Amino acid sequence: MTETEILRVLETALLCADAPLSVADLRSLFEDTISGDDIRRHLAALQLDWQERGLELVQIASGWRFQSRPDMQRYLGRLNPEKPPRYSRAVLETLAIIAWRQPVTRGDIEDIRGVTVSAQIIRTLEDRGWIETLGYRDAPGRPALLGTTRRFLEDLGLRALDELPALDAEDPAEALGVLAFDAAEGPRAAQEADAVDDGDGAGEAAGADAAGPAPAQEAAACADALDPPAPRPRGPDE
Repeated sequence: MTETEILRVLETALLCADAPLSVADLRSLFEDTISGDDIRRHLAALQLDWQERGLELVQIASGWRFQSRPDMQRYLGRLNPEKPPRYSRAVLETLAIIAWRQPVTRGDIEDIRGVTVSAQIIRTLEDRGWIETLGYRDAPGRPALLGTTRRFLEDLGLRALDELPALDAEDPAEALGVLAFDAAEGPRAAQEADAVDDGDGAGEAAGADAAGPAPAQEAAACADALDPPAPRPRGPDE
């Protein structure tokens, strides 16, 4: 196959896929006759080809995908004006602590926040697919150890946890909010809408607690970035 033909196949597969594609997935398009290094080289070429367009090719935790550029969201948002629920500061603080300090127990989070963490907060984050139980601490009661999921990374447009910026110990929710604005895909459900009642009683009404702007639309379907929960992060080459 010529270089042009390979690029066309990769481009078509990525635009039509309903989920990110790993290098292994992309190699299977050519029956593994093209090496992983060559696939990455072609992906870099595609990124350059799309540099001046409304879509961009990015690598995230589970592979590669096309997505709309952040500056296109204000236009795409007009196609779907319905506003998703906005999460309270208590929920965002809890998520930030789990993301930066994982694995942590509910008791660890309470020690850091200085207030009780309701079961509803944990359930809200689990329902969004952002956190999961990684194991249990060898301590009385065997409390669950909580950590983030692959979907959390994907919604922030990150490939791995080590891409998270330094956590501001004074304001973990603010750190998460800054990341959401900077990333291609943030925890975008925290927006201008009625705050979700998390049962914590701390900061539900504050309008400044939103974590970021509305979700960028995925290239093929132009759908909300928050898809059904995904398993624990794995390398994009798996």
